[in-house]
Amino acid sequence: MARILVVEDEPILARGLEDDLKLEGYEVELARDGETAARRAQEQPFDLIILDVMLPHKDGFEVCRELRRAGLRMPVIMLTAKTQESDKVLGLELGADDYVTKPFSPRELRARVKAALRRASGGIPEAYRFGEIDVDFARYEARRAGKLLDLTPLEFKLLAAFIRSRGRVLQRDQLLDGVWGRGTFVTDRVIDTHITNLRKKLEPEPAQPRYFISVRGVGYRFDG
Repeated sequence: MARILVVEDEPILARGLEDDLKLEGYEVELARDGETAARRAQEQPFDLIILDVMLPHKDGFEVCRELRRAGLRMPVIMLTAKTQESDKVLGLELGADDYVTKPFSPRELRARVKAALRRASGGIPEAYRFGEIDVDFARYEARRAGKLLDLTPLEFKLLAAFIRSRGRVLQRDQLLDGVWGRGTFVTDRVIDTHITNLRKKLEPEPAQPRYFISVRGVGYRFDG
């Protein structure tokens, strides 16, 4: 049974989410403000967090940033009434896994919860090594020859997507859906820029990549 922390300050919506998720068989805990959410997420193991952006005391962006800095890697689905693209991009850059804009249907949220839990449980080892790079997904850390590297949460998600599909070509739209989330507008240039940044941090010779291989006209392949 997956444990889900629902962080929502609107009582009616919070109770509705709790009831709906319990009917799906999940164990649910509620938090009504950002400070409580950040504390509970670090005190207890949760498999997923549903996190409203507009919260008392500490907003959802701050909570997400704090959890990722603490090394917690459970999926985070952010809820917000805001529709600005910049808010979605900010949440994803801070380490959120998906973004749902209010109002939303319970069916849509259930589907996103199942997809996030499925992605989190499948195909990614706790630790992975290629070349001189050691990746510790439990601690959200990557090291080259023992030296800690500065990877962003989004870069970790990209790396996880590649490791999960190692040896297979991933098209840009597959990377977009798997890393940024469906419904988020991100250009091919943005995806290419993030992969270039990964190469700079992880490849022995970024100009001649050994691991993150471009497949012309299709996408990228990870040969780690």
